[in-house]
Amino acid sequence: MSKEKFSSVGGQAVIEGVMMRNADLLATAVRKPNGDIVYKKTKISKSRSKLSTIPFIRGAITLFDSLVLGVKELTFSANQAEVEEEQLSQKEAVMTTIVSLALGIGLFIVLPSVISSFLFRDNKIHSNLLEAGLRLSFFVLYIFLISFSKEIQRVFQYHGAEHKSIYAYEQHLDLTPENAKKFTTLHPRCGTSFLLIVMFIAIIVFTGLDFILPPPTSFVTKLFTKVILRVLFMPLIAGISYELQRYTSNHLDNWLVKLIAAPGMALQRITTKEPDLQQLEVAIVAIKVVLNEPVENAIEVY
Repeated sequence: MSKEKFSSVGGQAVIEGVMMRNADLLATAVRKPNGDIVYKKTKISKSRSKLSTIPFIRGAITLFDSLVLGVKELTFSANQAEVEEEQLSQKEAVMTTIVSLALGIGLFIVLPSVISSFLFRDNKIHSNLLEAGLRLSFFVLYIFLISFSKEIQRVFQYHGAEHKSIYAYEQHLDLTPENAKKFTTLHPRCGTSFLLIVMFIAIIVFTGLDFILPPPTSFVTKLFTKVILRVLFMPLIAGISYELQRYTSNHLDNWLVKLIAAPGMALQRITTKEPDLQQLEVAIVAIKVVLNEPVENAIEVY
């Protein structure tokens, strides 16, 4: 393996497995019910990579790109991890993702805005403070509640395996489960941290919008405009959040940067769990594939 550090290597946990991505190559490795490890390798269009290099635009593009690719890889992992009769179609996976995304926007963006607007109709400061508090509370409470599910706990273990294997690579160690095991499950470039940064940036942007734009005459118009603007400005917020996370993850030696990154790292104590060596073995397969290293303990499927 080249000793050059690829900071672009990242991934996510899937059902009984891990997805890894490096530049224009993506791989998902899954442990089947019979114990075998299978993986799928996918070439990513170079046009995506070019768009993803433009600051403040690449954040929204990367987020959308990850969502689309995530649906495909989750479908693959679900079908490999389950018995043949329970196979999930691509259409079912897409519909599930769309519904989940709509519910997420409704719960974390729209609902806090509606509640705060009703309770503080004529006080922008109180309304925005309540909205911010509700948004953060709903987000953390949601993650906390789903963490009690046994299925989600397995995903969180693979999430930890993903982080540990990336750390092993970044430290130029041989990619083995034993080497990865010694690292922490918390990583500054984690998607959990990104989502929390999105929440904080949203507070700043939404508050600014409410004070800059002239208030509509009627309450209904005000509420409708407020909700629509919050949804429309999410790509910008994603772009700003991406740049902030990118900067903080490369400057953790600075005390102020550590302070900014601390809430996201703390939240990962819920979304990542300690993996076993078998789960680490799956993550190692995925990262080896995207690094074009030979893999002898897994079978490629198409």
